[in-house]
Amino acid sequence: MRLLLIAAAAVAAAAAGYWYYGRPPVVTTKEPTRGEAAEIVFASGTVEPRTWAKVTSLVRERITEVCNCEGERVAKGAVLARLDASEAEAALSELKARYKLAADERDRLKVLVARNVSNLTALERANSEVIQVEALIAGQTARLENYALRAPDDGMVLRQDAEVGEIAEPGTVLFWVGRATPRLVIAEVNEEDIPRVKPGQRVLLRSDAFPERALEAKVDSITPKGDPVTRTYRVRLSLPDDTPLLIGMSVDANIVIRVAQDALLVPALALRDAKLFVVEDGRARMKTVETGIRGTSQVEILSGLADDARLLSPYPETLEDGAPVAVKAD
Repeated sequence: MRLLLIAAAAVAAAAAGYWYYGRPPVVTTKEPTRGEAAEIVFASGTVEPRTWAKVTSLVRERITEVCNCEGERVAKGAVLARLDASEAEAALSELKARYKLAADERDRLKVLVARNVSNLTALERANSEVIQVEALIAGQTARLENYALRAPDDGMVLRQDAEVGEIAEPGTVLFWVGRATPRLVIAEVNEEDIPRVKPGQRVLLRSDAFPERALEAKVDSITPKGDPVTRTYRVRLSLPDDTPLLIGMSVDANIVIRVAQDALLVPALALRDAKLFVVEDGRARMKTVETGIRGTSQVEILSGLADDARLLSPYPETLEDGAPVAVKAD
């Protein structure tokens, strides 16, 4: 009896193991859907005014006066800041004193030449000195203008980064002056995507400042020369006048290249190299399909798949074509 019981248990275990390991795998299926598919090019950018300019200093000197006019409108030529010009003014005063001496000497020699007491060579040297000093005075007077930072055009002071007592370094931007509207998004697009981007295309924007708001723009223009280092092209996106986006905000841009209406869509996870699996008569059948627009979650199918197909998603990496499967109940 004991041997019979052991044999029966072994047979039962073998049968259970055969059933467990030999049963078809349970799979999850999805049906294709119909909807709108959009081919997009992604870019990131910053909101800027269409017309603006940076104001920098041409000399390294201490700031003695600022307008404190950030956010205010200014006229072209308005003084935004002044730099310490004491040394430059002293140099100009020295040149003016030198000019007076040279002019007096020239006038004295004119009288002597008229009386035949002196020769023309001395007078010519005196005239040359006067002309030279006049040129130096003109140059120093022009350089003094560099000590007053002025608005390059009519507009608003968008930002001020200058404070009294600080040292103005040449090339450092101290003021941003421009017109608050209209505004643009200056975006960077990868060079492999730029051939598909054209002026007039619709652009969908996303901003962390307005996460629930639908924001749009249009492709305005594309810079003819790209950056060989970053391998990107600068694309300007025009914003509507009522945009809530503020100057300096960063945005993500989806440039709409093409839209397909009533497209057959499948989950992107169900595809591998234009192949997918469908369930037919209890077996997994591999299908090769022609794909169209690819999105982050869905892919357009142009041909090779019926609307009522039951496809496996995600793609079964270890399943063979024709293998029996059991569909998981919804």
